[in-house]
Amino acid sequence: MRVPFRLIGGVLVATLLTQITACGSIFYPDRRGQIDGKVDPAIAVLDAVGLLFYIIPGLVAFAVDFATGAIYFEPGHTAQVAPEKLKEAIGADGKVDNHKLQAILQSELGRNLPLDDPRLIQYKGSTQQLAMFGLKPAV
Repeated sequence: MRVPFRLIGGVLVATLLTQITACGSIFYPDRRGQIDGKVDPAIAVLDAVGLLFYIIPGLVAFAVDFATGAIYFEPGHTAQVAPEKLKEAIGADGKVDNHKLQAILQSELGRNLPLDDPRLIQYKGSTQQLAMFGLKPAV
């Protein structure tokens, strides 16, 4: 009777220890020590996954990442690209060339995003957004 309780206890302790560790501190140890900045949404989502399983470890993960500063983007590094650089990927007809866009994102962000994935959902821009790029909306 004692063995199942030890087994269950061991599994519970191992699970809690894996959930308590903060994702930002594990994936980006070089970000520690920051005071503020823009929150990295990927790390915030990974920390929030801990909330789905156990409330306390999820809160601890958020607390550790915010306290160490590992949840913030590095200073000077963001996941945004200037609109002027993205203009090269937009054709004269207002359509986006995915291959050019993928090359721009690769060079600017250093990440290879699969823009040719059939599950990718694309939204049409508004006329104001097209006017900002100096393009005429196509009918």
